[in-house]
Amino acid sequence: MEKHQLLLISLRKIIRAIDLHSRQLSKHSGLTGPQLMVMQRIAALGNPLVKQIAAEINLSPATVTSIIDRLESKGFVIRERSSTDKRKVHLLLSDTGRALLDKAPAPLQEHFIDRYQSLAEWEQSQLLSAVERIASMMNAEELDAAPVLLVGQISEEK
Repeated sequence: MEKHQLLLISLRKIIRAIDLHSRQLSKHSGLTGPQLMVMQRIAALGNPLVKQIAAEINLSPATVTSIIDRLESKGFVIRERSSTDKRKVHLLLSDTGRALLDKAPAPLQEHFIDRYQSLAEWEQSQLLSAVERIASMMNAEELDAAPVLLVGQISEEK
């Protein structure tokens, strides 16, 4: 088999691993990867604004707003208007959301991060460089992407 075919197979395996974990997460908690990630950031930041969540997870505010809409409709997240500046809307987890987050399985990336950080510094840099080059070769530099492994529907932003 040619090297480019082996590389594509490895990329497909990565995508498949993310997809399988995403399905397991959804089955276990009823949440998608992005929903879990948003809830984790809300819990960590304590009453953040949408733009803060978006900056933290490197997704557009519109994408985060859509995720929050779904979480709010399920009763996991509450929007609360600021008492000092009515233009600002803070986010907080409901009691149900907090309980769900406490029971949610660990994200796939935690296992990956542990293994990645156990590598020598030069090897971390080499892997990062190679994957950034692959993203560039696939014209993916400008795609909306979070620093965690997610699977979902791809949509084009205009």
